[in-house]
Amino acid sequence: MHIRNDLSPAGLRPQLERFWQLSAQKILALEKTPLPGGGAPVFTVRGRYTARGWTEWTQGFQFGAALLQFDVTGEQKFLELGRRQTVERMAPHLTHFGVHDHGFNNVSTYGNLWRLMNSGRIPESAWERNFYELALKVSGAVQARRWTALPDGGYIYSFNGPHSLFADTIRSLRALALANQLGHALCEENDRRVSLLARLVQHAQTTLRYNVFFGEGRDAYDVRGRVAHESIFNLNDGCYRCPNSQQGFSPFTTWTRGLAWILLGCAEQLEFVTTLADAELKPFGGRRAVTDLFLRPALATADFFIAQTASDGIPYWDTGAPGLAQLGDYLNRPAEPFNDFEPVDSSAAAIAAQGLLRLGHLLGKAKGRDYWNAGLTVLNTLLDEPYLSTDARHQGLLLHSVYHRPNGWDYVPRGRKVPCGESSMWGDYHIREAALLVQRFADGAPYHTFFGDQP
Repeated sequence: MHIRNDLSPAGLRPQLERFWQLSAQKILALEKTPLPGGGAPVFTVRGRYTARGWTEWTQGFQFGAALLQFDVTGEQKFLELGRRQTVERMAPHLTHFGVHDHGFNNVSTYGNLWRLMNSGRIPESAWERNFYELALKVSGAVQARRWTALPDGGYIYSFNGPHSLFADTIRSLRALALANQLGHALCEENDRRVSLLARLVQHAQTTLRYNVFFGEGRDAYDVRGRVAHESIFNLNDGCYRCPNSQQGFSPFTTWTRGLAWILLGCAEQLEFVTTLADAELKPFGGRRAVTDLFLRPALATADFFIAQTASDGIPYWDTGAPGLAQLGDYLNRPAEPFNDFEPVDSSAAAIAAQGLLRLGHLLGKAKGRDYWNAGLTVLNTLLDEPYLSTDARHQGLLLHSVYHRPNGWDYVPRGRKVPCGESSMWGDYHIREAALLVQRFADGAPYHTFFGDQP
């Protein structure tokens, strides 16, 4: 990746203005043409959003997008849309014990509404505040209840079952963080109270120990910053068995969206940790230990992303995908979404862009400049064609997103050999989040985090 040092939030204003105009059109277009059967939109086929009955993890991105749009533009119709749909459609997701995605669905909806009220963007209402806070407490506890205990900790297990730990669940820790912030705890058998902060830290410890590699010789493919999508455990004794991958090419290559979620999840938790008192962190080794827990993998994955991504900041879907060998020196030129061998994944780029920006901001100008500029480089590419969807007939906002390449779920247009030209709910939502973050800097507005606006 060739990091540009000439970009700034203020300099991106024209692109951001066009982006939010297109974003508004896409939100309204999807609202006018709901999916048959009422399922959650997942990804587009020929420019139209379709459902995919695997797990229901994308509904919150749809309604949360309207709330992000209101956050930036102040247009009341988007607040009303996001609030109404949250009340009418999101309740089942609060008590969904079958998924590891509460930080996606519920923080994007109830969490955004709570944050907007805290910042004074929507009127204070005691009843409405209590409604949002109760929802967030329930969501955090339900997420934390999905627990596999290990001799030295544990983890929130994926929808594959108690043996399975997914890398992307690191970003669902937002649900536990907010519930803990609201003073909530999980009540187990015999009224045993379980700290949600403890579950958050323990899940992070397990994930970052087994799903992230640090070049320390764990296996023959141990490269610093490499990420395994899934870790498998023996439930009889709690022993780690092996890496695995559901949506990547192999257990020994890096599915770039999984890496991006590790990067962003760690950067966000680093920000959250700064709000906690020393006494809260003491049971986990203190502030330095918890900070290092998240900082070390954030730096490793950020460096790996920069090293293994095409020059314009857009990664291919997996760093070990076999067709990459046919592309020659693909890292030293812009990504090619219309190539014949392997798809790019713009959604991974959008997630990583926000992670890079947050990490760079947290580290400050001296240590974080390259990460900050890398984030702006990625976002600058995504805010223009061929990634920004300018066709009013296409319901997606961010083009060239990939869902599940191994399963062959992504649409391959006629005349093409690999998926391209389509969008995903998570890609569209995450580029809106990254754009909101940079928009705040361009406007001199408070810094945006999931747990509240910061000075």
